[in-house]
Amino acid sequence: MTHIKTSPMSKFYRVLLVFVMCFAAVITLYPMIYVLSMSLSAPEHVIRRDVYFLPKGFTLSGYRTLLANPFVWSAYYNTIWYTVVGTLVNLVLTVCAAYVLSRRNFVFRRFFSLMITFTMFFGGGLIPFFIIVANLGLYNTRWAMIFPFAVSAWNIIIARSFYETISESIVEAAKIDGANDISILYLIMVPLSGPIIAVIALFSAVGYWNTYFWPLVLLPNPSLQPLQIYLYQILIQLREDLIGGLQIGINRAMQAEQLKFSGIMITVLPILFIYPFLQRYFVKGVMIGSIKE
Repeated sequence: MTHIKTSPMSKFYRVLLVFVMCFAAVITLYPMIYVLSMSLSAPEHVIRRDVYFLPKGFTLSGYRTLLANPFVWSAYYNTIWYTVVGTLVNLVLTVCAAYVLSRRNFVFRRFFSLMITFTMFFGGGLIPFFIIVANLGLYNTRWAMIFPFAVSAWNIIIARSFYETISESIVEAAKIDGANDISILYLIMVPLSGPIIAVIALFSAVGYWNTYFWPLVLLPNPSLQPLQIYLYQILIQLREDLIGGLQIGINRAMQAEQLKFSGIMITVLPILFIYPFLQRYFVKGVMIGSIKE
């Protein structure tokens, strides 16, 4: 067995790298730990801002107040619906478009690739977009959050790059066996593209889950608004019907402050739980196209 001798400088840089990564992890995790601790602390400690790491005066009153309100469940349902349906539509359209553009025998491959890339640099703006949505009859409906955002040019490009890395001999062998393009896509390409599908699904799901501006513009009906609008109404507007039941005076101010942190945690926890299941595909998927042989 060979022994590789490391110099003192190599050991120093290795220790320095470990220290830097630990420091980056701490400064990344601390804001989340702080918000979690504030949401679990008693209102008097929250208003005084004397919680730094662990909760003080442990209580779940903020979560109980929010979850007892029917608005939060309606907003949760809307967000989950937009995220699930939007992600599925995005995946289907992205995979189909990427596969077609990855075929070198497709006559209009270059033309459509240029048109898709063009949309990444130029857009019509907010007002033309709003007029189109309204004229299509999508305004103030659930589909206003699905169809206008059904596909991403960036996702198509990275998925196309992935399919171009798959050996053409696999496709040719399938065609010799009598498979058509639809069979090749769903029976061969899709099972081979787990990493890129996971990355696109994660990007799309996080985008739909965190979307705030477009629901504010396109969904005036409160029964259709997602969780981010509900969070905005708690953090900024402090709407009485959303935080009702609180006491008056200083107690109300303390409880309202605690509700802000509880609302943040309710909003971000689902994405935090989903991410670890897709993490093993994430690195492989985002590295597609970075290495050329």
